[in-house]
Amino acid sequence: MSMNEKLIREVIEEVLQSFNMEERKKNEAGSAKEAVSEKPAAKADRSKKLELAERDNAVPGTRKDEVVIALTAAFGIHQTKTIVGIPHDELLREVIAGIEEEGLTARVIRVHRTSDVGFVAHEAAKLSGSGIGIGIQSKGTTVIHQKDLQPLNNLELFPQAPLLDLETFRLIGKNAAKYAKGESPNPVPTKNDQMARPKYQAIAALLHIKETQHVNQNKKAVELEVTFQ
Repeated sequence: MSMNEKLIREVIEEVLQSFNMEERKKNEAGSAKEAVSEKPAAKADRSKKLELAERDNAVPGTRKDEVVIALTAAFGIHQTKTIVGIPHDELLREVIAGIEEEGLTARVIRVHRTSDVGFVAHEAAKLSGSGIGIGIQSKGTTVIHQKDLQPLNNLELFPQAPLLDLETFRLIGKNAAKYAKGESPNPVPTKNDQMARPKYQAIAALLHIKETQHVNQNKKAVELEVTFQ
């Protein structure tokens, strides 16, 4: 193992240990809070900003004016913010708004069988009536895909999640809708920061590990009913 790989592993292990300590503290605090609260569940429900109710298995769409947004298994449930703290409800609002601004409709599904954003986006594209889909990981990494491309190819890839803001997510929705209309839009402009990867590499690895823990390879993609509070 090279020194860089060894260092990365050590950093990840340290982050995991720190994360586990924080989780224990939260659990202990939560237990204490429940002991003095008569209706903790009701209070939690009132503070929730995004509801993603699973419905039937997702099926191929027939509408040419739709773009399918595929979320990963942990999105909005086990993780609720991106790697830089953007709440998932705000992120999803912007992507949907971008699609609707172009006169198209968004359909949201959840992909359980993989946490690879390229394959998640390809699944969305295959189920989309327009043949265009968007895949979004919990940490924010996003892909615009087309059904007749190979999974590891795509229309646009946004790998540096720490550099994605709400304006970018809205533009991603708009571009996906433009592709669905048969247009050839300019790629969404993104920021470039060479220090983003080393700065966030350990936490990105941790979040991906957490995401992958909720993958179920035997479960099909499902339709989601989205409710914003």
